Amino acid sequence: MDDDGRYRDNRSDFVRGAKDIAKVAKKQVGKKVGRGMDKMTDEYTKRSYKRFEEEDDDDDYAGVPSNDDGYYRNDSRAIDDEGHSDSTEGHDEDDEIYEGEYQGIPRADSGKGGSVDGVAAAQAQQFRDLSAYEGERRKDQEELAQQYETILQECGHGKFQWTLYFVLGLALMADGVEIFVVGFVLPSAEKDMCLSEPNKGMLGLIVYLGMMVGAFVWGGLADRIGRRQTLLISLSINSVFAFFSSFVQGYSSFLFCRLASGVGIGGSIPIVFSYYSEFLAQEKRGEHLSWLCMFWMIGGIYASAMAWAIIPHYGWSFQMGSAYQFHSWRVFVLVCAFPSVAAISALTTMPESPRFYLENGKHDEAWMILKQVHDTNMRAKGYPERVFSVTTIKTVKQLDELMDMGDSIAWHQKWRIKLTSLFHQVWRNFQAVFSPEYRRTTYMMMAVWFSMSFSYYGLTVWFPDMIKYLQKQEYSSRTKVFVKEKVEHVTFNFTLENQVHRQGEYFNDKFMNLKMRSMVFEDSLFEECYFEDITSSNTFFKNCTFIATLFYNTDLFKYRLINCKLINSTFLHNKEGCMLSDVSDDNNAYMVYFVSFLGTLAVLPGNIVSALLMDKIGRLRMLAGSSVISCISCFFLSFGNSESAMIALLCLFGGISIASWNALDVLTVELYPSDKRTTAFGFLNALCKLAAVLGISIFTSFVGITKAVPILFASGALAVGSFLALKLPETRGQVLQ
Repeated sequence: MDDDGRYRDNRSDFVRGAKDIAKVAKKQVGKKVGRGMDKMTDEYTKRSYKRFEEEDDDDDYAGVPSNDDGYYRNDSRAIDDEGHSDSTEGHDEDDEIYEGEYQGIPRADSGKGGSVDGVAAAQAQQFRDLSAYEGERRKDQEELAQQYETILQECGHGKFQWTLYFVLGLALMADGVEIFVVGFVLPSAEKDMCLSEPNKGMLGLIVYLGMMVGAFVWGGLADRIGRRQTLLISLSINSVFAFFSSFVQGYSSFLFCRLASGVGIGGSIPIVFSYYSEFLAQEKRGEHLSWLCMFWMIGGIYASAMAWAIIPHYGWSFQMGSAYQFHSWRVFVLVCAFPSVAAISALTTMPESPRFYLENGKHDEAWMILKQVHDTNMRAKGYPERVFSVTTIKTVKQLDELMDMGDSIAWHQKWRIKLTSLFHQVWRNFQAVFSPEYRRTTYMMMAVWFSMSFSYYGLTVWFPDMIKYLQKQEYSSRTKVFVKEKVEHVTFNFTLENQVHRQGEYFNDKFMNLKMRSMVFEDSLFEECYFEDITSSNTFFKNCTFIATLFYNTDLFKYRLINCKLINSTFLHNKEGCMLSDVSDDNNAYMVYFVSFLGTLAVLPGNIVSALLMDKIGRLRMLAGSSVISCISCFFLSFGNSESAMIALLCLFGGISIASWNALDVLTVELYPSDKRTTAFGFLNALCKLAAVLGISIFTSFVGITKAVPILFASGALAVGSFLALKLPETRGQVLQ
């Protein structure tokens, strides 16, 4: 009986142990089955894609495809799944079972505390699973990069890529236009809005601040919600606020609209280059991304041409009393929104990036787009019979879990949860750019972007300001000075310009229907004089005395009368606000518009050369070489003492430095993986705009003081940038990560 009792006890222990084994096996079976399937999938994928590369017959792909874990599998997979059972599952080294459990011996800590230990074990297992899952995701991304490159080779380069080229070119053109808008309208807007010097400076910098914010925000969102959708949103914001800025009257509202417009257009550069690169095969990428850069130049030419054609026509205006005025410069602001609107319309016909879909586990959508690319190119090349032979494409396993919020949650709470989740995802993606794997690359790229932007934008704004300064000096040298003149009973009805009158006496004189440009009256006496319908610019009366003088419908406001005495004098029907002068300053228009036109046109040779050589000499040689030559060209600026010499040097510097920008754009696209590409590009572009603000502020402060400091700063920054560029990894000949 004792033996029988012991036998029964051992038997019961064995039964309990067997049940424990069954529970553990059941808990682990999902993972083990998945691993078995993944092994089978890898074998299938290799066979399947090998068939695609060798272009064998289609009999190897029997069965109807189905999507599972990012692969298309045939019916043999389903048969294998049905034949799989727990009893045939082998031992998993990662999920070892306590050795005594095979013998029916319970653990020493089993019992009431088992549930607590089970939770801890489950959490530990979850961390192990997450680490393994991330490793599998990384492996999937590497396999996808190789396979995607082969698929793009089959799709070819043709009509689809060229269509997308012009569509995205419009978006890049809108960015180029945005840079020039404020600079072109500022001479007119400052009179229309009574802008002080600090307000003018803020208006000039506000677009860069807006683009800085926009590049960071839209770049991060494009990696989460898609390139096409994010670009449509950003361009829509740009076009809407650009339209509003054309009609608003006050300085504050105009400043806000230009800021919001800059935020919108800030996303165009990081998204456009990332978007287009994901449709280009390796041997075409460097060249065609460089060709795309030409649209930024076209945007500058468009803005310069429109400004020259529209702004000087002061007759293109209307006003509603003194409260609302719409002058020609506002027409120009409206016209500058056209490229953005055209880009939105064209972009609605284009698909999302298939690489983005594959990175986010959307196999079917990506396959359909790649088939569209293939079929469009083949039909355009005269091979409509060619069939897209790809049947399986690697997709990347997703870490994000679906969140069921139920129907009981209010809509605003759902949106809050979604936005919060999106913010955390974007922030984690941004932090990944500074992970140990990419930290060195990111810091080096930050230094190169900052140094190039600091020197380029600082010099390109310093050039026109120096030309203005030289023009003012030349204009001042032609100033006529009149001292102690006496004028009586004379009617002035012609333009008075660039004159200084000191200690003059004017008795019973009439100033009617005339324009005053750069007129100064000092220590003069006006007695029984009459001013009617006067339009002035840069005109002042200093220490003058007015006796029995009438001002009717003039813009000679009190701030133009400095330390003057008014005796029995009257102002009637003053022109309200800061009226836009209809005095045509041909010389100023030549300087602002034509010089900018030449400066942007001068980058054409550099664009062509960089596009043709980008894939031949490499990105790093192009970047470093162009930076060194730009650094050397800076020293020639010290010899520019005339307007024509400064214009020639501006064209030289722009034509050389554009090759550096093209190489930097291509390098940034290729150094980061697809799921972090626009995030990294957006951050670096935001840093670029910050460097532009600093460069413009520092360089312009030395206008009229010295040339040495701006030249030294620019040359030093370019030298540092070219040195650091050589420390970056070369990406020529590599697949897109």
